Amino acid sequence: MDHGFVPNVYFGLDPMAVSTAILVVTYAVIIWDKLNRAIVALLGAAVMILIGVLDQHEALKGVDWNTIGLLTGMMILVSISRRSGMFQYLAIWAAKKAKANPAGILILLQLTTAVLSAALDNVTTVLLVVPVTIAIVRELDVPPYPFLFAEVFASNIGGTATLIGDPPNILIGSLAGLDFNAFLIHLAPLAIIVMVVQLGMIHLLWGRQLKSIPERQALVMGMDERAAIEDPVLLKQALAVLGLVILGFVLARPLHLEPATIAIGGAALLMLLDNWQHHAEHQSENVHKTFGDVEWITIFFFVGLFIIVHGVEVGGLLGLLAQDLIDATGGDMATAGIAILWASAVLSAIVDNIPFVATMIPLIKSMAPAFGGADAIQPLWWCLALGACLGGNGTLIGASANLIVAGLGERNGVPFRFVTYTLYGFPMMLVSIAIAHVYVWLRYF
Repeated sequence: MDHGFVPNVYFGLDPMAVSTAILVVTYAVIIWDKLNRAIVALLGAAVMILIGVLDQHEALKGVDWNTIGLLTGMMILVSISRRSGMFQYLAIWAAKKAKANPAGILILLQLTTAVLSAALDNVTTVLLVVPVTIAIVRELDVPPYPFLFAEVFASNIGGTATLIGDPPNILIGSLAGLDFNAFLIHLAPLAIIVMVVQLGMIHLLWGRQLKSIPERQALVMGMDERAAIEDPVLLKQALAVLGLVILGFVLARPLHLEPATIAIGGAALLMLLDNWQHHAEHQSENVHKTFGDVEWITIFFFVGLFIIVHGVEVGGLLGLLAQDLIDATGGDMATAGIAILWASAVLSAIVDNIPFVATMIPLIKSMAPAFGGADAIQPLWWCLALGACLGGNGTLIGASANLIVAGLGERNGVPFRFVTYTLYGFPMMLVSIAIAHVYVWLRYF
């Protein structure tokens, strides 16, 4: 791929070898998990520039600002919406709809998590749903682990269904030029099938054994979901703006708008509605608090990662690997698609699916000429999205949502062990990928 930029690495070292080494070391330190991943990614990006694989101008070209804007905008929207109490309302409402029956609550909380993950994003959803879940299961006096485990799975499955649901989809949509509707049409039907199978597996594994005494159930039935609504005016404003934003995503193509513009525009509008009636000092305090809720670790992790992957692309490794993959699959699109699906699933379980997808996107783009152009390789994007999003369920480090649930669980005295999670999660993930295999084979190949 011609970037029009020629690396000028110190001591005349080979740009491909140097950029690959930086990528491998970055991945290794992220997996080692002793240093915050934002620090690791930013350091890797800095080394890529300092050593001469990229210059600053070229490095910034590698950052996908559409992804950054979309993530930031959605985080601001959710931060303000959360203050209204709508998410606590939903969780208590779901528990009462299930008549405080633990097995029923397990099903309804999974469905709530999946739907919210598709409409907002899965990382935000688990941050909102898990604390309420813990409160409900404590009242019922049933083990919290099955509920939290099931919510990890539901958040990643629900997130698979839409452009904004899971960070890998945001990356794929932005860098491959696929809109909100394309994700809905191609991925939502499969997400629904996988979710139904997942509900059945979780019920057989844990749901049937969950029992609570009537006195405990009465405590949950006594919870008042309306009391969870702390600001009714903000609730109406948040629902109206979220509705407008989702509508904007659906109509993005005819309106010639990018997802980042819609998300940031929606965030700015909701911030205006939340602040205009307050005096200047209160506004500053409020806006400061809202910006403080943005997951800056995730944002800067993305920025660093984009630069590292761009360095590897400029170094030439990805073009070489793309050619090898085409040769290995004999130039057959179906073989390439199935290989990408399974490789993405297994590798996304081992490394966080965000850096994996960031590395794969330019690799798949490099394959386009061999398969007849950018439009012809669309099925490969769906294979990558399904493999990465569903594969993220395989282990505790497979996706960001998993680590957040584990962290919230541990903070509340619910141990999350890597091996225990993997023994349950990996086989269930393989079932969902087998379903995806049949789906893509019948639909695209």
